[in-house]
Amino acid sequence: MTSLPQDPEQGSAPTATTLQDWLNRHGIRQVECVVADAAGVARGKVLPVDKFLHAVQSNSLRIAESLFSQDVQGQTIEADVVSVLEPDVTLRADLSTLRVLPWGNTPVASVICDAYEDSGEESDLPSRQALKSVLQQYAAAGFKAVVAPEFEFYIAELHTDPQQPLARPRIASGARESGRQTYGIDILHEYAGLIERIYTYASALGVDIDVLTHEAGPGQFEINIRHGDPLQVADQTFMFKRLARMAAAEHSKTITFMAKPLAHEPGNAMHIHQSVYHRDGGGNIFVDGEGNDSEYLYHYIGGLQKYIPALLPMFAPFINSYRRFIRGEFAPVTAHWGRENRTVGLRIPASTAANRRVENRVVGADANPYLAIAATLAGGLLGIRQQARPSREMIRSAYDSSSLLLPEDLLMALDNMKKCKALAEVFSQRFLKLYGELKYAEYKDFMLTITPWEREHLLNQV
Repeated sequence: MTSLPQDPEQGSAPTATTLQDWLNRHGIRQVECVVADAAGVARGKVLPVDKFLHAVQSNSLRIAESLFSQDVQGQTIEADVVSVLEPDVTLRADLSTLRVLPWGNTPVASVICDAYEDSGEESDLPSRQALKSVLQQYAAAGFKAVVAPEFEFYIAELHTDPQQPLARPRIASGARESGRQTYGIDILHEYAGLIERIYTYASALGVDIDVLTHEAGPGQFEINIRHGDPLQVADQTFMFKRLARMAAAEHSKTITFMAKPLAHEPGNAMHIHQSVYHRDGGGNIFVDGEGNDSEYLYHYIGGLQKYIPALLPMFAPFINSYRRFIRGEFAPVTAHWGRENRTVGLRIPASTAANRRVENRVVGADANPYLAIAATLAGGLLGIRQQARPSREMIRSAYDSSSLLLPEDLLMALDNMKKCKALAEVFSQRFLKLYGELKYAEYKDFMLTITPWEREHLLNQV
């Protein structure tokens, strides 16, 4: 039987030798079998424990392939690559991700699954498989990637009316948070109960939080996930969003990872730090034998600069995502690169030679973590393959530059993605086609919505 995960309560491998023993020991009565859709939303099935055991042993858990053609609203779009007959795929649990959910009154476990076709091959439509495919290409090239995401979110009062803006959160003192509290320490204590609940849930679910800070916006925070294997880190980020929302709801608050939830406050980013190492133990490929920046580093940056315009729908997947790219508001507007320069899209942080890395600052917190990590690694890999050359280093503010500008909206980015032939070298054609169709469908749906701005400025004026 597939090896069991580490026991999140004990911090070591379970003493039981079978899955059934592990489930019995934790009193599990139901198991969530979860997959991430294109938007990073958790979908799947909940099984009684006996049905789950049977499904694992017989590979018999089935689900409609059309799950992967659902938009962010959960509506199934008409997609050319998904059969109108809606065939099933088989879900296989990755038991290394099996965890006991720390909330609820009934013991429930959750496990992340992969989807397989009837041929026995892994389906190329799920976002988790897109990342696994890119990592397989790294392995084939003799490389191993390490990533660390740091992503922002807002805590607000419980939000139930989409016609109203987010309300600034009431802190422990009873007042609403005001002003900008960037890196504030005392303000963290005002959220102590909710933050402690988030840490407790994260520990139980094996999410390795590294750093927590308060950011510039009211109720805005940043969480860093400790660097590690890209697939494991993506799984943790996927789970973190779920646990954070659950913890917030239990404190009558709303947590949002929306890229631009407040009109006049900074947006939410998901900066992805990435390093690449030789699989044979040869060290970080971004530095040479003397610890200086290597040609690999420059090719990697060059690839990201070249392909960010086409990969942007995976970094900035919604119409709202593009509202974050504002000059001077802690977000990049170009794909320039620079050392210790937070105005660029690609930053090289100060580090030791062994830890030399690239920080992709373009990604929004609203991105699917599997696709965001896959896309940034894919851009770098294409650059290495093609020996791409980067632009000159940006040594001043990139906000003053008019070159290497990011696409202004989702429609422009989708057009770039559709025209970019090289993406088919790192992602399957079926996946790219389906993802593009999903994003176009969401764009068209938004265009059917009449916004408050239009009613305020056009209704009685034009």
